[in-house]
Amino acid sequence: MIVGIDLGTTNSAVAIWRDGQAILVSNALGDPLTPSAVSLDPDGKTYVGAAALERFGTHPNDTALSFKRYMGTDRTVSLGKRKFKADDLSALVLKSLCDDVEAAFGERPAEAVITVPAYFNDRQRKATRRAGEIAGLKVRRLINEPTAAALAFGLQDQEDREPFLVFDLGGGTFDVSIVEKFEGVVEVRASAGDNRLGGDDFNAALAGLVKPRLDPSGLLARLDDVKREALLLRAAEAVRRQLSEADEAVFTVIAGEERLETRVTAADLEEASAALIQRLREPVVRALRDCTFDVAELSEIVLVGGATRMPIVRKAITRMFGRFPNATVHPDHAVALGAAVQAGLLSRDAALEEIRISDVCPFTLGVDMIERDSNGHIHHGVFSPIIDRNTPVPVSRLSTYQTVQDNQRELRFNIYQGEARVVSGNIHLGVISVPVPPRPAGEITADVRFSYDSSGLLEVDVTIPQTALQRSLVIVDEADRQSEKDLAERRAALAKLKFHPREEAQNVALMARADKTYEDLIGDERQAVGHWITEFAGALESQDPRRIADARAILGQRLDAIAAEAPL
Repeated sequence: MIVGIDLGTTNSAVAIWRDGQAILVSNALGDPLTPSAVSLDPDGKTYVGAAALERFGTHPNDTALSFKRYMGTDRTVSLGKRKFKADDLSALVLKSLCDDVEAAFGERPAEAVITVPAYFNDRQRKATRRAGEIAGLKVRRLINEPTAAALAFGLQDQEDREPFLVFDLGGGTFDVSIVEKFEGVVEVRASAGDNRLGGDDFNAALAGLVKPRLDPSGLLARLDDVKREALLLRAAEAVRRQLSEADEAVFTVIAGEERLETRVTAADLEEASAALIQRLREPVVRALRDCTFDVAELSEIVLVGGATRMPIVRKAITRMFGRFPNATVHPDHAVALGAAVQAGLLSRDAALEEIRISDVCPFTLGVDMIERDSNGHIHHGVFSPIIDRNTPVPVSRLSTYQTVQDNQRELRFNIYQGEARVVSGNIHLGVISVPVPPRPAGEITADVRFSYDSSGLLEVDVTIPQTALQRSLVIVDEADRQSEKDLAERRAALAKLKFHPREEAQNVALMARADKTYEDLIGDERQAVGHWITEFAGALESQDPRRIADARAILGQRLDAIAAEAPL
């Protein structure tokens, strides 16, 4: 059995594809949402989900919440005398979800599709995959959360849709994706996000605002720091949820035998959250800019994630886009349901055979290089992008570099993922070196090709044209190394992309036709065709499939028009 899992910061959910539809699986309490919480008692007994969440108020030192934010880092969480990494804690949540599926259907899942924030980097994705393996699952695929939500949204009526934006604000992360659905293809055009923005931050902001008013005598200061913060954050979350339905709520903390209370209004929450609301805008702008869309071109703004229930968030979205968002998809269920759709696709369910997903590379991939300024000074560790973020995958791109020193004997490329200009601000993925013959600086060149697929496989090929020497490096999730056959198939698929667009048959033919037309004409018409050829050559050099396709169509139409005007 293969299941779809939304491994969330605040809550997690599991769904299966059965009888032509995605079905959420409820836990032992009858709730499809399981809190992403783990707690340990002094005897070593482990609590997961609602039971662990209840213990947070009374045993905060033995309970872990929001550990998804630490995925891919070395940070550990202490529960009693034991230390856990985020992937260990996530594995316990995944095991609990698998227990629920087994209880409901009498069969334990062996495989899973697990969702991740679109803006998770390579380390965070590998940590998520590792959590699945620790839980005893074969992780068939990691799918971006907005992509999963788009699947759930797109399957509501099976109709094609103009570009729509998925606005996913969960407990700990914020993602934006711009998606199109046409002829059975769900295509992600761009993604952006903030992995440090979610409902937890709104809780903390509200607690910080209310604390002086709640406890003017300083009673809470006598409590242990961890205990105090746990009480404030639990109360803040309860109030935030109440303010989604009402204009006023009571913020209550019980400290020992003392009961501290104060009234909190929606205006208070809005005041506390002003800076957080402002941060929602930047990823939206970045995603729109990357896919060159205007807000007016979006047909829908689809809300996903429990934090989108907050009226202040919905009001901010309405102001931002000049329209009301679409709330027809359940914000807490959409991601898990979409993951189940992907699970159905992987199991080749007949009801889904016409649906395909096209995703994008969420981060820029490139190498480090040396750059000289106008004074001749050398600057090391400058990032040189090869595959830009939000490029449709699978993709293959080529860039050329040259030696910078006389008699240089080696070219060494460190491979990075990220957006910072200086590589120290990006994620280091690997390194590849190739020997070169000693020549004057700039005389020896290297063609560096990156090929990347939707599962995170990155193949790097470095070729020295002057010697025909080639070196290759494959950067892949650890789990993929277990299946050499699967790896070989994926590399073979990428190999089909490893040519420059100017070598593609249809582009070669069109360029030859344009050259012949240029030769046949004189005067202003010849100059016009020459300009068109230059424009098309520029599109080919960009290696952007969309730009090339558009430029090819335009040039073809122009040449057809000239042919139609020929005297014979």
